[in-house]
Amino acid sequence: MRTFLTSIVLLLTTAVGAQKPVVLRDFPQLKWKIKSGPIMGSPVADNGFVYFASQDSALHAIDIANGKEAWKYKFRAGSRSTPAIDKESVYIISEDATLYNINKNSGKLTWQFITPQGTLGERIYDRADYYQSSPVVHNDRIYFGMGDVLYAVNNNGTLAWTFKTGNLVHTRPAIANDKIIFGSYDGYVYALQLQTGVQLWKFKTVGQRYFPNGEVTGNPVISRNQVFIGSRDYNIYALEINTGYCHWNKQFPKGWALSATVSRDSVLYLGTSDDYVMIAMDPRLGTEHWRTPVKYNIFGGFAVSQTVGYVGTLMGKLYGIDLKTGAILWSFDGEGYKANRKKYFNAEGKHPDAVLSTFGNFSEVVKMYGALGAIFSTPTLTSDRLIFTAADGWTYCLGK
Repeated sequence: MRTFLTSIVLLLTTAVGAQKPVVLRDFPQLKWKIKSGPIMGSPVADNGFVYFASQDSALHAIDIANGKEAWKYKFRAGSRSTPAIDKESVYIISEDATLYNINKNSGKLTWQFITPQGTLGERIYDRADYYQSSPVVHNDRIYFGMGDVLYAVNNNGTLAWTFKTGNLVHTRPAIANDKIIFGSYDGYVYALQLQTGVQLWKFKTVGQRYFPNGEVTGNPVISRNQVFIGSRDYNIYALEINTGYCHWNKQFPKGWALSATVSRDSVLYLGTSDDYVMIAMDPRLGTEHWRTPVKYNIFGGFAVSQTVGYVGTLMGKLYGIDLKTGAILWSFDGEGYKANRKKYFNAEGKHPDAVLSTFGNFSEVVKMYGALGAIFSTPTLTSDRLIFTAADGWTYCLGK
């Protein structure tokens, strides 16, 4: 089956507060789980709570200690976005084309910014457009994509500036060196001046036989004056942040390259979809340190602790992987995988012919992802917990 994505996850490892993230080298214990609507975006942990948005048209706040819901805030439509937290605010966008500022303690609305898309809501590019953009907060401004526009909104809910591209902006922007960098479905990576929104440079992807536009749908991440970003043309690009010059690109044989993870010790970790591998690379040269086969597609991000990385697959399994060697230390089966694996996989872990024959109708693929509890998200780490979300609506909390 060709599943439309190679995910390359680029995520800077950061401790929660002053604490180091949990290291789970042994098989973890399930501390709790909670059910909501299907979740595509990632959870975000802050000060004892975890926040995530769902297709049940709500933002949820869960107490990490016991898994109890502290509050939820209802939108006018579902959300496929990841929240951003700043001070007392949780910022999130929804498919109702609105940016929300929710008080993280009370769950009450502080303000909302309705984009010109308004009642039309956010558009979906095609059947494999799984994500929305996600907000980023920097110096009292919130930046996000909606429709074909990047928005900069002040923290009082007023508009600072907008920048229009040639197609949808569903990437989460990245900020460094007074620049904001993001990709568009028009096939370009853009760098804008952060305060004014004036374009500094743009980079056109190569394109590919099946995706000649080279739609940029991967989230950019910046490390040491390089931007790493993936495209539907099966490439991951390493661009110079000041000029947009491409230092190197790596093309994958079978699928898209959408996002990437750089650890604090400057290793680039890539999780691929149709190639079914996790890769550790030198971000300066694009050369590989190790390559580890996994059994299914990786769309979501690679969360990194000191010695172990954690990544989910679309079969509904979460893996713990040794960062030095690439060895798989353990795998955790979600509820959807446990309940439906025999329906979609044979004893060798492959799709039987009867299942493959249904994939010409893409709605059957989406139905399978929901049934298996596919993990499109990036796990979040605290000092003693790992939390991840799934497309069947389950949120899991693991610990030692």
